[in-house]
Amino acid sequence: MHELHNRGALSRSELVARTGLTRSAIRGLIGELVAAGLLSEQPGMSQGTPGRPSPLVRPHPARGVVLALEITVDSLAAATVGLGGEVFDRVRSDRPRSRSSFDETVADLAALARTVRAQLPEEATLIGFGVAVVGIVRRADGFVTLAPNLGWRDVPLGERIADALGTSLPIAVANEADLGALAELRRGAARGADHVLFLSGEVGVGGGVIVDGKPLTGAAGYGGEVGHIPVNPEGARCRCGSIGCWETEVGEGALLRRAGHPPDAGTEGVDAVLREAAEGAPGALAALDAAGRWLGFGLAGLVNVFNPQVVVLGGLFGRIHPFVEEKVHAELGRLALPQSRDVVRVVPASLGVDAPLLGAAELAFEPLLADPAMWIRPAEATA
Repeated sequence: MHELHNRGALSRSELVARTGLTRSAIRGLIGELVAAGLLSEQPGMSQGTPGRPSPLVRPHPARGVVLALEITVDSLAAATVGLGGEVFDRVRSDRPRSRSSFDETVADLAALARTVRAQLPEEATLIGFGVAVVGIVRRADGFVTLAPNLGWRDVPLGERIADALGTSLPIAVANEADLGALAELRRGAARGADHVLFLSGEVGVGGGVIVDGKPLTGAAGYGGEVGHIPVNPEGARCRCGSIGCWETEVGEGALLRRAGHPPDAGTEGVDAVLREAAEGAPGALAALDAAGRWLGFGLAGLVNVFNPQVVVLGGLFGRIHPFVEEKVHAELGRLALPQSRDVVRVVPASLGVDAPLLGAAELAFEPLLADPAMWIRPAEATA
């Protein structure tokens, strides 16, 4: 199922080659999944043996649908995504920062979820929910221990969303940068890589790390909080309570402040800085130059530690990439170990701002992909 979900249509012969299973095992598994409605088959082109075409197998998107939700400081988003990655509907809603209380956020998310769910085709089967949030999350139960840029501490996000939606379906919650990394690995700029670092920048800075093709989440799911690496002992106080965290130097507020804009001007303020920079305004260019220098400074340390093949820049960092690319590479050349620097590419996220949202969908698919029999058994019992 992982191969078909990630790659779309494959022949039986390709599935044998990719999974190492025998032809008879693949034939039996496909038969069960087709009977359950999760897959479909159609005649295919010849695969290696002339005159003996291998049927093409593809996911049936509507028979396995997840609902993905995303919480950032300035916006909420929801999407319905079918098996194989087909997006049925997607909506993003900007919101004032004054409306970021936990209760208001849950209520607004539930409303967005109802909106996209109402657009699903009649035959759609919803199998679970995924949630991306800008905070430190205990994955076991979706408990957010700290989301400093939302002003949250110790909130049962997964439980409250389940109550608001009135659902008993599985709800998986994770940090938005971890999920951005997952989405870019499966469907974006890091596809085909095994060692990936994803950086997401808005008000704060989040990081997602992929090692040997698997997320590096830490003992309790709290790994990857690179935004809170201390980089400047003489720097500003961070919302987490520490001094000189990386996000105080490269986050949205720092960029806006250096460019002469209110640090809480949000997306509109960043848009203004980018317009000014495109017009050659010295203040905007100097602010972006400083952002690029600090971004490269922090990245050099992470490249030395994790030795990634690809660094994917999401959110704010993806947007400013054209203006800071040269400075980032200069800092990497100055500070990173040559052996690690020479194998890494730094690229903007190809999925744009929706990378964490689509990563939430990928997280919600995991139970089905890990054990499709969970969805086959109920069908057999009903038959």
